[in-house]
Amino acid sequence: MAKLKLGPIADDKPVKVTLELPAQLHRDLSRYAEILGHESGQALADPLRLIVPMLERFIATDRGFARAKQERKT
Repeated sequence: MAKLKLGPIADDKPVKVTLELPAQLHRDLSRYAEILGHESGQALADPLRLIVPMLERFIATDRGFARAKQERKT
């Protein structure tokens, strides 16, 4: 089985955000949560909790964003 990019989801204080997702994306998030739960040995009750770590990972690994952010500092 392929190793997923996300690890266990930290239990952090949430901030409420309202968001509409396409049905296919929600199904994919649900499936991802199921696979992640199987890999980590802990069930993830709400697949929407994946959104924040996925966005954090995306931003952290976006080289173009990192360069642009660094350029703004100088």
